[in-house]
This record gives sequence, C-alpha cells and structure tokens, in this order.
Amino acid sequence: MEKHVYAIDGKELRTITLDDRVFGLPVNEDVIYYAINNELANKRVGTACTKTRSEVHGSNAKPYKQKGTGRARRGDKKSPLLVGGGVVFGPKPRDYSYSLPKKMKRLAMMSILSLKAQDDRITVVEDFTVESGKTKDLVKILDHFMKDERTVLITGGDDSLLKRAGRNIPRLSFLAYNRLRAHDLFYGRRLIILESAVKNLSGFYAPAEAEGGEA
Repeated sequence: MEKHVYAIDGKELRTITLDDRVFGLPVNEDVIYYAINNELANKRVGTACTKTRSEVHGSNAKPYKQKGTGRARRGDKKSPLLVGGGVVFGPKPRDYSYSLPKKMKRLAMMSILSLKAQDDRITVVEDFTVESGKTKDLVKILDHFMKDERTVLITGGDDSLLKRAGRNIPRLSFLAYNRLRAHDLFYGRRLIILESAVKNLSGFYAPAEAEGGEA
C-alpha cells in the first residue's frame, strides 16, 4: 500500500510503501476485542471492599427474646437482613489483571493498523521533534494534520520533548512503535505515524510474524 509522506508544513514530499504484513491484513475483530478488554482489566483498581457479618463491629447478643414479640427471630444485629449489618457475597479487594498470549496481542495491533489503513485514517509525516518543548510549536505542526478529533501520534522511539509539548493538547495521545495500546489505537479517529515509525513497525511486527517468534 502506497501512502504520501508529508512535511511538517503539510506539503507532500514523497511516497512510502506500507508493509502489507502489518497494514494489509484481514481485520480480526475477535482479537481486537480481547486485547481492549485485557487492557481495561489490567488498568482496573480492585479496591472495592464490603464487610461480612463476621467483620461488622457490634454486639453478638441476641437483640430481643426469641418468642412472644411477634417479630422475626434475630440472632444478632449484624445480620445481612438488617440495616447496618453485613453484606452477603459483597466485593473484596482483588486483582483483575490477566495476560494474553503475545501472538494474540501482536495480531490485535496489526489488525487495528490494517483497519485504519483500509479506512484511510493513517497520515505519514516526516520525522520531527519540538526542540523547545512548547505546546504552541507542536500545535503549529499538527494544525496541518489534526482535526478536532481523537488523534494518536506514533513515534519511532521515546521523545520526551515531543511528549512534553503535546501533553496539554486535548484528544492527542502518544504511542511508541514498540508499545502500542489497542484501546488508544482503535478509538483514535486519526493515526499520525512518523516516517521512522512506519519502518520500525515493519521491523518489529513482520519478522516475528514470518518466523513464528514473539514480539
């Protein structure tokens, strides 16, 4: 698949070939679903906690006699049937995280990239950085490519100045080519991929797919 490479001023520079092994696969919706659910589960904080009747603070004495009152029999005030009593089968602190097979995660990322390529939602831009680290300098560049929609910028590596400049821009997130997130990729309306990241994505995913290894 051929895509234009744009300069930071929005002008076309040249064309680049997207690797069909990464950007031209059939979209596997199942693995995308599993990958997104896995990321959301791993981010979940399982701190919800309720008390059972044995943990509720209170007397173990019988509140009133068994017979003769006309009321239901009560063993203690900590019964789950009473206000202030324990909770039956309530939540306890737990770890919701789990791991997916690496091949499945890799296939999910490639499926999302292929989906975005098919929908023409990928823009390839020449490599750039923001030496000043200022938001206004990055905004001048992104005005040529980014509309008022959720956008993901995929870099060829870690660029602290670029991330610093973009952290105040609404609906913009950064991903390194080797640390993609399925949730951000899938829900991003526009993917801006730096030219070096296109080559790195092919090197990171395609050889592993061809050799049957793990990324």
